Amino acid sequence: MVKIKGSKKPSLSQSLDSKLANLLYKLLDEKTQENQRRGTQEDDDEFANIALARDLQVGDAMVYVQQKDLSLQRVKKVVLEKTLEKIIREMREEERIEMQNILGEDDAVDSDFDGVDVDELMEVKDDNKMNKSVVNVWNIKPADVPMETSVSATPLETPREQSGDQQENTPAVEEKKSKKRSKDSSKPSKRQKDKDRAPPSSSLSEMGGMDEVITQLMEIVGMPILHPEIYKTTGVEPPRGVLLHGPPGCGKTTIANALAGDLKVPFINISAPSVVSGMSGESEKKIRELFEEAKTLAPCIIFFDEIDAITPKREGAQREMERRIVAQMLTSIDELSLDKTNGQPVIIIGATNRPDSLDPALRRAGRFDREICLNVPNEASRLHILKKMTQNLKIDGSLDFARLAKATPGYVGADLKALTTAAGICAIKRIFSNLTIEDDVNSQMELESLSTIQKFLLRHPTPLTPEQLAPLAITYEDFLVALPTIQPTAKREGFATVPDVSWENVGALSNIRIELNMAIVQPIRNPGVYERVGIHAPAGVLMWGPPGCGKTLLAKAVANESRANFISIKGPELLNKYVGESEKAIRQVFTRARASVPCVIFFDELDALVPRRDSSLSESSSRVVNTLLTELDGLNDRKGIFVIGATNRPDMIDPAMLRPGRLDKTLFIELPNAQERLDILKTVIKMNKTPLAPEVDLSAIAHDERCRNFSGADLSALIRESGVIALKKKFFQKPIDNQDDMMDDSDDAILVTPDDFERALNSVKPSVNDRDRAKYEKLNKKMGWSLASEDVSEAKSSD
Repeated sequence: MVKIKGSKKPSLSQSLDSKLANLLYKLLDEKTQENQRRGTQEDDDEFANIALARDLQVGDAMVYVQQKDLSLQRVKKVVLEKTLEKIIREMREEERIEMQNILGEDDAVDSDFDGVDVDELMEVKDDNKMNKSVVNVWNIKPADVPMETSVSATPLETPREQSGDQQENTPAVEEKKSKKRSKDSSKPSKRQKDKDRAPPSSSLSEMGGMDEVITQLMEIVGMPILHPEIYKTTGVEPPRGVLLHGPPGCGKTTIANALAGDLKVPFINISAPSVVSGMSGESEKKIRELFEEAKTLAPCIIFFDEIDAITPKREGAQREMERRIVAQMLTSIDELSLDKTNGQPVIIIGATNRPDSLDPALRRAGRFDREICLNVPNEASRLHILKKMTQNLKIDGSLDFARLAKATPGYVGADLKALTTAAGICAIKRIFSNLTIEDDVNSQMELESLSTIQKFLLRHPTPLTPEQLAPLAITYEDFLVALPTIQPTAKREGFATVPDVSWENVGALSNIRIELNMAIVQPIRNPGVYERVGIHAPAGVLMWGPPGCGKTLLAKAVANESRANFISIKGPELLNKYVGESEKAIRQVFTRARASVPCVIFFDELDALVPRRDSSLSESSSRVVNTLLTELDGLNDRKGIFVIGATNRPDMIDPAMLRPGRLDKTLFIELPNAQERLDILKTVIKMNKTPLAPEVDLSAIAHDERCRNFSGADLSALIRESGVIALKKKFFQKPIDNQDDMMDDSDDAILVTPDDFERALNSVKPSVNDRDRAKYEKLNKKMGWSLASEDVSEAKSSD
């Protein structure tokens, strides 16, 4: 700013004030220099180009000072605005005084009305309305004004107000005000709504397939809540809390609400993330207030949903606030003893699907005394859940619950709920379609461009009559239609549930099927029979042999036959370049399997995951092998978890994997002989529905010398290649110009002939040669593993 002579900067004591004042004067100087460069004003006007403080705006000033001094960006916005307003006021006052000293008091006024005749100006009379409205407030007696009434709520001007008169409080007005006050006081405030701790309306009788969990909850929660006198008499401290954990959708939140609904006690339902606050100390304060409220409501239940959000492991916490929240939770739980709650228990229920992420101090006895795992329901549990979910539905006919339960492996409670909802939607669509068809017949209207729902809504804008609603019911066929549209939660998380491969898809390998049936299928279906013989631990199976012999196909068929959940692991996919991540991935696989028992884990290409531990193996690979060994036969329970490994390089697998208790049963899957090749050919043709000419002799093809080293995959490729050759003859039997006419012909005319198989045999080569076959047989004898099909070894040697 080009300062007027004799002006001085204001004397500001604080460093922030002086810094801002200097910057504002610098801003005025820059504006003055910019005006002078433009030269828009006349030269004879002495102060025309000078930028004045009265033109400054707080917003523009704030942007300028923060750009010039970056340290001001860390100052709070409110503080900066107030300081700038104060400095600008001081600058304007000093500027006004300087102008008066230079120009005189008469000339210091604003020149907006220079040259205007005073007689022509409009005269405005002051009616003093502002003062009158304030006087109205003074005249009201204190008894007439409720305590919550504020001056800001008093109107400054009323439409009835006359000039010079004051508005009086008539009896009618007072009665209206009192009615309004009573009406407002009857409405519950938002805080009162948030503190509604009434027990839920749900009941444990609505829960299906959770009898064991309900028994444990009644023992831990129900007994102390309903009969605290037992614990007082015996002097035993009741349990403080219980932790519910398991995969998403298994009913943790539902069963906690149902338990509180049956016990009829106050229920404090807290979503864990709602406790976290941005202000320091507010989160801990909320937790203290919740526990203090629980003490006043005792006996009661506190339910923390997704408790892992506020109680992570303190050694891995990113911020100090997370550690303080965990510490506050621990101390608050410790204060819930009977002597501090007037002899009435307060039970805490926590729910999470990540129990390993909780702080270990929270999971000790005296805090969460018991941990209950809600696993993926088995077939029997799914049957009970479906019965409970459909008991209030309008069902037409009978539902085959056993078949539905068998067709829904890996489904949790939420998935079964989605299935019933989807079946209801299918029923509604079916009824809509029937009504629309009837309307089309009756009205002879054609609305082909509209969907079924659109047609229905157009023709039925009003609610349906009872006669029209009568056929609206869900049938078993609706469930079958809805079943393919529901994707289980487990499958969304990355592992398959039950494959759609059955024994019908597997040709030959009858001896291998018997061994797998005894090792995996029967222990899952009839575990009691094995326990009578003293067999408690599940066996692990290693299937090895040349590539393409059906190892993966057998594993899928076993999982389907046993109706167990199925986790397929491609060996290298668990490996990670970061330290500790590969071991974590292996532990996570077994954790998921424990939550989904009975479960079959299939490790394909096992040699990539557990190679031999020698001097050439890196330290990270050794840790991966050690982790898998401890998971297979370590301190963790592997009950209900069956492991199948597949490899074509068994000599590369670490020997510790093959000892009894881990992968103790080894099955050598050889290349098929002539009779087995015939069985495989028939199975593949039946599954693919390949049309064969009557003259095709599959037995001759299976005994052909060119098929001697063919595996199951090679035989499947042979059939595919013969079908392609048959199509080539169909497409190119006429000139290329007539190809479109050829492709319009019926497909029934396409048959695979012996000539097609002959040409396919000349093009398809075996994936295993004589040298590789001899190597596998030598390896089998060297390692001392017995043949799975030892009883038919003579038949194989004749091939």
